[in-house]
Amino acid sequence: MSDAWLVGRARELIAAVQRQEHESQLEIVKIMDELLEETLRRGEPTLVAQLLRASAFARLVTRGLAAEAEPRLDEMLAHTRRHGLSLLRADAHALRGRRLVLAAQEDAALTEIARALAILDDSTIPDRQVGVRNWNRMQSMALIDCWIVLNQLGVYEAAEEVIGRAHQAIRESASPHEITLQLMNRVKMLLGWGLRLERIEQYDESAEKFRTAASMAVAAEGPFAESLFPRKIGVAAVDQVGVLAAALALNDPSAEHVERLQSMHLGHHYPHEQELVAIALARCLDQAGRRADALRVLRESREVLAEDVSQPSMRLTLSRELARLDPEAGSQSLIDYATALETEMWALRESQIATLNARREHERLSAEHGAITQQALQDPLTGLPNRRALDERLRALASSADAQPLAVALVDLDGFKGVNDKQSHAEGDNVLRVVASTLRDALRGDDVVARYGGDEFVVLLPGAPASAAKMALGRAAKSVATLPHHLSHGVTLSIGLVSLRPQERAEQVLARADAAMYEAKRGGGNQVASANSMAGDGAGGWPAETAPTDPAWSAEDPT
Repeated sequence: MSDAWLVGRARELIAAVQRQEHESQLEIVKIMDELLEETLRRGEPTLVAQLLRASAFARLVTRGLAAEAEPRLDEMLAHTRRHGLSLLRADAHALRGRRLVLAAQEDAALTEIARALAILDDSTIPDRQVGVRNWNRMQSMALIDCWIVLNQLGVYEAAEEVIGRAHQAIRESASPHEITLQLMNRVKMLLGWGLRLERIEQYDESAEKFRTAASMAVAAEGPFAESLFPRKIGVAAVDQVGVLAAALALNDPSAEHVERLQSMHLGHHYPHEQELVAIALARCLDQAGRRADALRVLRESREVLAEDVSQPSMRLTLSRELARLDPEAGSQSLIDYATALETEMWALRESQIATLNARREHERLSAEHGAITQQALQDPLTGLPNRRALDERLRALASSADAQPLAVALVDLDGFKGVNDKQSHAEGDNVLRVVASTLRDALRGDDVVARYGGDEFVVLLPGAPASAAKMALGRAAKSVATLPHHLSHGVTLSIGLVSLRPQERAEQVLARADAAMYEAKRGGGNQVASANSMAGDGAGGWPAETAPTDPAWSAEDPT
């Protein structure tokens, strides 16, 4: 299974899980977890983030499993923040917003979307290592996940802006599946928007939304036939997708749509289309003189969706439709009161938009301030802490009793000069990035890996006895030595390892680590050399260890 196959398979399963019976959904969730487990074994950061997203998404759309998505979203946020995956971090916030809507926490959901959009606003330059096409696809995916929440909350103006950005992101390289998804999402938004406008008696504007939705439903026919969505071959999209059939019916309610909509009414739906199908069917039945049947459809749908809190605006629309057709719903004065109440709620929607924009700007400014602070402490090439950050961290660990014993290692690349001379400095930069990432991933989460300068790194291992530190660094050296040649160009690591002594200054401990590193170089490189002069160090040595009997320097070959 290649990495590309894993991503492609996850996309297929995401498309399928949205329109399956519950038992099939549970099976898809299980398969998705198996793919995630395989991905975690491989460890490629972007791939891991994409499969974490897929696993969380499958649970969000499966009845009874939404709460299980939370730990995966937490892990996705931590992972994407650690590896600097901005687009997928934004997507994690968007999916968390979706989870909060399901939990009826609408204000908190709006905050998560503001965070996601702030990250996306600042993530406009594609990552060369990801590739422009994949970057655009991930950007579009994150925007669509933001759009879903905004559409659920009925914040249609903001939703329209976001879905437009999603379309722009993939307009030049979109696959038939992505085109179909965009069209279906826009149709769904326009229908919800049109029905919401009717509630405040803006019928001309509503009719325009329905007309646009109907034209998009027709345009979806071609790409749907080549999409990843489960479908019947040779059957028109409007006969298979409820939201497309509803668009045609709401644009021109008539008896000719009844049979098609009835076949879809209680079938398996894509998320949040059952209400639209029910309302469209009821209007067509009413036009055909079958009001009793129309009321039955609406009542059935209201009963089925009684516990669904994920579409607050659409639930009100369904109730209004029932009241409009039911002669026993109330007097004209009650209807007038309801209309006035709807108008007031529409005004509150403007407050929601203002809140979203204010929080979005706040998150953007906070992120900008954090980025400036981070840049002052971060090496721009590798993303690791720089010399200044290293000094601060070393001082903090030296004064912390919990960090003792503190192992300090200086790491130098063997053969790096040849990469710059024979290849190019750009290729040398790529090697430094690969080695930095490999070194970081090979050590514990609490260990500090910093770029010291040039092709040198410093590692701080808090609470690590000599033997444990040496073994850990040996594994790190082996990880670099076994990298594919096209990534490392054959460079290896010479590592000098020492223990921080009481009252020792940073420059002193680093000078001793530097001397140990040169001993590793003299031994041929690709090894760890440790300064075993602890017998005279007193309390400065690693506790619970016997005095070393090795020579002054001992070298360990990681290979």
